[in-house]
Amino acid sequence: MLKQAIATLLALYAAAGFAAVDVNKASAAELEAVKGIGPSAAAKFVDERRKGAFKDWADMMQRVRGIKDARAARLSEAGLTVNGQAFHGAGRSARPAKVSKDGKPGGEGEPALAKK
Repeated sequence: MLKQAIATLLALYAAAGFAAVDVNKASAAELEAVKGIGPSAAAKFVDERRKGAFKDWADMMQRVRGIKDARAARLSEAGLTVNGQAFHGAGRSARPAKVSKDGKPGGEGEPALAKK
């Protein structure tokens, strides 16, 4: 019985650690609780939000200096949302596959041409 109670408490604690924090609703302290957001970044979000709520991730990234695709993806993974939405941006850029000199994938020859 005690083991179940402890397991339940640990599960709740873990879930709270990954709880979504909406940039339009969170206080500076709540924003700082998101991994990757410090006091300076939290202040930038709050200051810019005073001018108007962020419409979406693209709007936030345009208005807050230093937030690009890679950082937005990391913040989203850490629990940050904009209007309840996780970041679904361009993601990581795809690198062309390498091919061997005989034209087979996986070699150290020239990169294969990307198909559209």
